[in-house]
Amino acid sequence: MEPFFPELHPNPGWGDSCKSKDIEIIDKNSRENIGRHCILELYQCDHVKLNDEAFIRTTITSSAKIAGATLLNLVTHSFKPQGVTGLALLAESHISIHTWPEIGYAAIDVFTCGDHTMPEKACNFLFKDFSAKDFSFKNISRVIPSGIQTLYREP
Repeated sequence: MEPFFPELHPNPGWGDSCKSKDIEIIDKNSRENIGRHCILELYQCDHVKLNDEAFIRTTITSSAKIAGATLLNLVTHSFKPQGVTGLALLAESHISIHTWPEIGYAAIDVFTCGDHTMPEKACNFLFKDFSAKDFSFKNISRVIPSGIQTLYREP
């Protein structure tokens, strides 16, 4: 099947170096960290805040600032009868929030690249701002395998 946009390459600028379909086993010591992806789940949150689109917009904007990130764009959508989704496009990556007010739950991703950002601070702020009573947190390092760190990438 032909892709809809044949001019779009799955690995732009990398040429033939990344076309393998096999999963590469990578030595964790041979990778360069390029970012951190924090996955935050909030439980027993304030139901009113979870359903307030204006609050979600404000809290995403504040959390981006606290993380030291640059907000490029913000999109939110309020669902009927309840729930809000918000997505912040950052120069460094993104912040997303999806809420389920009926069960007091929010699913949040904060992914930032670069050494100047602090996604963990954004997560701590979000935990407090949603008045959550409990949470689950995972911090994932995003890395580049050493085999492609030195490859030339064309713009």
